Amino acid sequence: MEKIKIFLASSFELKPERDGLEREIYRKCKSWYDKDIFLHLDIWEDLSARMSATGSQSEYNKFVKDADLFVLLGYTKMGMYTSEEFEKAFGQFLATQKPFIFTYFKEAGQEEDSLVLFKNKLLEMGHFISTFKDVNDLWGQFNKELDRLETVRFKSNEHPVTTTANQVAGNDTIGISGNTGSTISVNTGSTTNQNAEKIFNIENIGTANF
Repeated sequence: MEKIKIFLASSFELKPERDGLEREIYRKCKSWYDKDIFLHLDIWEDLSARMSATGSQSEYNKFVKDADLFVLLGYTKMGMYTSEEFEKAFGQFLATQKPFIFTYFKEAGQEEDSLVLFKNKLLEMGHFISTFKDVNDLWGQFNKELDRLETVRFKSNEHPVTTTANQVAGNDTIGISGNTGSTISVNTGSTTNQNAEKIFNIENIGTANF
């Protein structure tokens, strides 16, 4: 049985969403029993609050660094500990390409400065912001990610690119994407103005400061 460790980071205000995600993840475990995959979820409520020489949060961070997937939930604010957990996860990702990182933000009317700043940092890193309305919407999005990762046994986090031809032609704006190592050639014909924009995802970031 292959154990896939998931660390879920969020503030107390999203406890209903954490509970709902925990419930759905263990239902997923049951459906994947024959696939020999066990999804092990760590959330801070389940971890020990015992005193540590380096502080309780440092003990939580060990679980973050040991995770295969790191999921961050945000709503109206970004707590100091949640932000620290993200930093640890991202630093570990840069060093080992794990954990795979996913961020989801509940749609809110009023956001505190801490959350706005954090979202801006993510955008600067080229990491797209994913939003959800409720726990069902959240699970629908994350469940698709789990199914995608299961096809490669959680070894890589690249989205497959489906193409129907080797060439793409058009007179309007055309979006082209490729996996690592892909070679893409663009012929713009007699176009006078040619613009190219490179969009990075989180796998391509070398450094990030929070």
